[in-house]
Amino acid sequence: MRDEAAKRVELVFSLFDANGNGVIDSDDFDLMTDRVVEAATASDDSAKTAIRAAFRRYWTTLAAVLDANGDGVITVDEFRPFVLDPERFGPTIAEFARALSALGDPDGDGLVERPLFVSLMKAIGFEEANIHSLFDAFGPDAADRIPVATWAAGIEDYYAPDMAGIPGDHLVGTRAV
Repeated sequence: MRDEAAKRVELVFSLFDANGNGVIDSDDFDLMTDRVVEAATASDDSAKTAIRAAFRRYWTTLAAVLDANGDGVITVDEFRPFVLDPERFGPTIAEFARALSALGDPDGDGLVERPLFVSLMKAIGFEEANIHSLFDAFGPDAADRIPVATWAAGIEDYYAPDMAGIPGDHLVGTRAV
């Protein structure tokens, strides 16, 4: 795993531990899901249902694959070595990427405006300065929008262990596990 990917893993673990108790469990995903749906005020019910399903699948996939001792929680030691495995997590990440990026396009024009992007990413727990840096790295148009497909691809790249120098690296800041 590249150093950049390892840093992304550490950040993701800290974000997934939404209640801050040092482990990831089902409650963390419920909390994060509720925050993201709350931030998506302009999205329709089908988009909100899709992101809820994507978060639920994300949790069930993580629990099935990473909860080594079956205690219902995932420790950072269980999380680190496996989460960036495209064979195990690729379809789950792809579903999540489609659902989250679509949530950012409530008017269906194929574009995500910066304010909603920032709102959704803050709801997940990313630092605002890093969110803006990421959005800029995606190359917004003159109206300060990015294509939904660009964001979805960026999410998938974020979870690729062999990727470096990607826009998603802008999200890795001073946060640590």
